[in-house]
Amino acid sequence: MARKIAGGSRTGTALALWGALALISAAGGAEGQQGQGAVPPLSAACDVPTADIAAPASLPNLAAALRERKTARILAIGSSSTAGVGASSNGKSYPSQLETILEDALKGVDFVVLNRGVPGELAQTAAERLKSEVALAAPDLVLWQLGTNDALARIAPSEFEATVLSTIRWLKDNRTDIVLVGPQYSPRFARDPNYFAIRDSLQDIAAKEKILYVRRYDAMQFIAQAHANLQLMARDNFHLNDLGYQCMAEHVAHAVIVSLFIKAPRPVGN
Repeated sequence: MARKIAGGSRTGTALALWGALALISAAGGAEGQQGQGAVPPLSAACDVPTADIAAPASLPNLAAALRERKTARILAIGSSSTAGVGASSNGKSYPSQLETILEDALKGVDFVVLNRGVPGELAQTAAERLKSEVALAAPDLVLWQLGTNDALARIAPSEFEATVLSTIRWLKDNRTDIVLVGPQYSPRFARDPNYFAIRDSLQDIAAKEKILYVRRYDAMQFIAQAHANLQLMARDNFHLNDLGYQCMAEHVAHAVIVSLFIKAPRPVGN
């Protein structure tokens, strides 16, 4: 049965899909498609229910790159959580840790994860910058971490949604997969209706556009409630610490690898 949390419940279909894909990949289901590999186990500190990690969706362009070239370029764009503010070193940022996890999980594949995070950035500014970054980097996949700063800046959810939707559709037109990485969880935002509105908007956008959405809020909330002794936040209680970035990297990697096993639906013929 799906566990209910703030913002909605997980459907039985999604849970069954994630469970089946995890079993397939753990048994070597990735072999022959992306080389030997499996969904890496989550560390004890970062372990959360699969339904709290992401809403799965196919990644056809990334899958094709791995199948044809055994290489992949991933562009990580976003704000402080991407830049790594609060981490003890650049190597502890989530994009740096993500590259290592992906290469360890999918043997024989060369991943390049480019960190293009800018602290404090809003979605509108990131959307404008993203197009030039994509033109320069030619990524197979874009990881867009967003939402927190827009919620705190009181950006209207409708304006935020329009910005995100137009950018997603531009990326699709340019044959680049997109993953949305949602806002973080913090008790200080737990009763902020605008924060929830932005978070829910991202979930709705991902469902509408059939793209992968990493439920960062849900995963962090689960850890906070299940492991009261673990601290994922830096001293300012706003940015992540090294453990927070480790969990973020593990969850994004888990979501991406599982979603690689989902085949994109074929168009219906006349």
